[in-house]
Amino acid sequence: MNSSFRIKRKLSVLARRYQTALRRYLAQGPDANLELAVRLGRQAVTLELETLDLALVHEQALLSRLLPNLSAADRHLLIKRAGAFFAAAILPMEETHRTAMEANAHLIRLNQTLSRRTLALATSNRQLKKEISHRRVVEETLRQSEQHSIRLLDQSRRMQEQMRLLSQGILSAQEDERKRISRELHDVIGQVLTSINIRLAVLKTESAVNTKDIGKSIAHTQRLVEKSVNTVRQFAYDLRPSLLDDLGLIAALHAFMKTFMKETGIRVHLTAFAGVDKLDSARRTVLYRVAQEALTNVARHAQASRVDVSIQISGNDILMQIKDNGRSFDVNRAVPSRKRRRLGLLGMRERVEMVGGKFSIESSPGQGTTIHAQVPFLTGVKKERAHS
Repeated sequence: MNSSFRIKRKLSVLARRYQTALRRYLAQGPDANLELAVRLGRQAVTLELETLDLALVHEQALLSRLLPNLSAADRHLLIKRAGAFFAAAILPMEETHRTAMEANAHLIRLNQTLSRRTLALATSNRQLKKEISHRRVVEETLRQSEQHSIRLLDQSRRMQEQMRLLSQGILSAQEDERKRISRELHDVIGQVLTSINIRLAVLKTESAVNTKDIGKSIAHTQRLVEKSVNTVRQFAYDLRPSLLDDLGLIAALHAFMKTFMKETGIRVHLTAFAGVDKLDSARRTVLYRVAQEALTNVARHAQASRVDVSIQISGNDILMQIKDNGRSFDVNRAVPSRKRRRLGLLGMRERVEMVGGKFSIESSPGQGTTIHAQVPFLTGVKKERAHS
């Protein structure tokens, strides 16, 4: 018995149970209990089914058994109540996700997609009845629609896998960052505050018996407080530089690159048009984070001595190019997978595409690596004098 047959058999068994439970839930009215839906969800988890498998079962149950003989108004009400049943059924699956925020966002997107597809197919079914005289044309249309649905389903699975890998990588990176900040707070801030506390206790004692050296003690304590404030400010800057919001993208990049060159010894040259600072906050942040991640990757992997960063305006888009003179790598092999997770590359791509942009990488022996990020404007921006 091959795996494909086993999966089909699991889906068939669950589909029958799901259809029976959904029919019973809808028949019980608005006060019906959703516990049976939750149990079905746990069974789906036990059977190692994916969320999209359960979505397909739900969709088939509606279209094949429940929707065809109802009026448009009844269909809308039934789809809405069935959506609550489906939401309860996939809760056990969503509990396996790393964070409640990701699970909730995924559930909302899945419910919206499911509702749109269900309504679209229901509309197609009504049109089929009205146009029965054109059966051959409709059948051909349905075949094309089925092929398109299969492609969309495959694409959705791939996107879901990429998002899952990205989510896991982000969680891991966040946890590493929390550990780093925790250690810094304990080792630096904790020690300084302990010293301040000791100095204050000494001051309290000395002020009662001897005021001669109290000025020196207060000055020393003030220096400790100033050191704590500077450390906290550095933590805040690492999390998000205030320059990005106060002075714009170019100033923030100059400050980051100055620190980067000091710490790594790698020369970085920036060429940019002042007009890029007219971008909205989301797009400025995307370009800053892409440049930050790209330079971090250069320092870790490229063994480069120079990086050129250019930001140009082309029509209604802004083009950022980051080119290093380091060693190259196989771009195709850098695609994330279960065994090889490149969070940096995937994270940059996801950030750019999130604002409607395009992301690409070129890398060849002797030519180094070039990263291209193309981001659209919300409003037109005129070219101004270049900064470098």
